[in-house]
Amino acid sequence: MHVYSVPLRTRFRGITVREGVLFETPSGWGEWSPFLEYDARVSAPWLRCAEEAAAGDWPAPVRDTVPVNVTVPATDPERAHAIVRAGGCRTAKIKVAEPGQSLADDVARVEAVRDAMGADGIIRVDVNGGWDVDTAVTSIRTLDVAAGGLEYVEQPTATVEELAAVRRRVDVPIAADESIRRAEDPYRVRDLEAADIAVLKVQPLGGVRACLRIAEEIGLPVVVSSALETSVGIAAGVALAAALPELPHACGLATVQLLTDDVVGAPLLPVDGELPVVAPRVDADALARLAAPADRVAHWERRLAEVREVLG
Repeated sequence: MHVYSVPLRTRFRGITVREGVLFETPSGWGEWSPFLEYDARVSAPWLRCAEEAAAGDWPAPVRDTVPVNVTVPATDPERAHAIVRAGGCRTAKIKVAEPGQSLADDVARVEAVRDAMGADGIIRVDVNGGWDVDTAVTSIRTLDVAAGGLEYVEQPTATVEELAAVRRRVDVPIAADESIRRAEDPYRVRDLEAADIAVLKVQPLGGVRACLRIAEEIGLPVVVSSALETSVGIAAGVALAAALPELPHACGLATVQLLTDDVVGAPLLPVDGELPVVAPRVDADALARLAAPADRVAHWERRLAEVREVLG
């Protein structure tokens, strides 16, 4: 068990440092990195994913590379422009509806990304459930114009019922993320016809094989996305994307770009907008360099004990 601590290049999801645990077995490596505010019950599927990865229990891939998007935090337009230009991807996912920011801030960020990508780039936005229905409808229409056309809007509202209401009122496709990974019943998105696209994240949903079952049963096109992991965790997402029968959209798996460092010698970074389907090779020097201090190790040991108690 190795506890890591990696600073971020830009504040993202309210944090500036990413922490997590790497498990090492003779069969491979697994990452367990639930966000710090998650309790033991929510963190339990994340541990199942890490155990699956460390056991080397992934299905065979059907493709050698996975197309990915560059992720743009809720930053200023100049920084957003630079991130996209450096990202090497033809698809960009832009965070919007950040607390304390306005729709005008979002518009400026989206316009900057469009300028950086050119007319042929694909733009999607991620709201993380930050709008009510009426705000979502108005904002989606405004951002669609600013983007020169949005590929889709991810999780514009908090509940499945609200997603369904928004979807009936806008022309831009709707993607569901939290309404799947944080729901007691992830299939309500399907049953209420609340989304056009399912966003699946391997750690929160319990691993690659669990996600493949959801993808088959939910009956929607799938975008595989990250939970801001190191390359060890990203490799699990890549394994899922590589095993899906169809992959019509770029995946949100290029988030190692948001980290200042990584635990592997060859980080999973996009080349020409794609990630290779490879197993991560953890670097001992990187592990030592990024090792968390003793008090954070103790914190993660306590969390692990609580989760194991939940799992029985």
